[in-house]
Amino acid sequence: MISIGELRSLLERYGVRPSKSKGQNYLVDRRVAEREVEYLGISPGDRVLEVGPGFGILTEALLQRTQDVTAIELEPGAVRFLRDRYPQVNVLEGDFLEVDVPPFDLFLSNVPYSISSPLLFRLLDMDFKRAVIMVQREFAERRAASAGEKEYSRLSVNVHYRAECKLLENVPRSRFWPEPEVDSTVVLLTPRPAPFTLKDEKHFMRMVDVLFQQRRKKIGTVLKMKDMIKKEERKDLPYMDQRVEELSPEQIGELSDAIQRL
Repeated sequence: MISIGELRSLLERYGVRPSKSKGQNYLVDRRVAEREVEYLGISPGDRVLEVGPGFGILTEALLQRTQDVTAIELEPGAVRFLRDRYPQVNVLEGDFLEVDVPPFDLFLSNVPYSISSPLLFRLLDMDFKRAVIMVQREFAERRAASAGEKEYSRLSVNVHYRAECKLLENVPRSRFWPEPEVDSTVVLLTPRPAPFTLKDEKHFMRMVDVLFQQRRKKIGTVLKMKDMIKKEERKDLPYMDQRVEELSPEQIGELSDAIQRL
């Protein structure tokens, strides 16, 4: 464990005040950090990107395995610390959601809760081999949820379409400082070819966005309300009387293709 006193000393020295709105809760258990790096499965030649390294608990563990590390950090004080402590790391100051990201093979992040969804959507559009991320537990369960489950969401469909998602371990809130209000989960994402083919991927993604705005309504009702189909077209389409939350990603893909053929 990193002592709370040691972390507080670093925060004070570098002028950082943890922000609840930014989701700045720092992991203080080195054993958890070491396991995250182990899950990443670093091989010779792999380029590692770490997002939100803070005060370097994951960075320290990474450097035991590789020297090819790029870190993206938004907090100016943490950027100064990282450049002072780890001159061998390529530290980029900025927001992962906005900066130009260099090519990488492996992705590692204890994700600030405030950017979990947009970070994941951006990551899934990138080319990489594996990602290990720690997010709040409820968010992780939504990503891995299947049709019909309470946590099933737009995010679940996107993850299913682009990657294999495995929940690796739960991490109690007591392993962070300041202590958050929820527990966390470490997740492994491995990109893979889409499990089903589509006539138009953009149309499918747009339809997923539209449908999950009203996940408990019937499919036909939502599509008509959003002007994606005409009333008279309902009879030619499948699943019109099922609720959005009941359709698997494959069935949504089938429906997207059917609309494209009208």
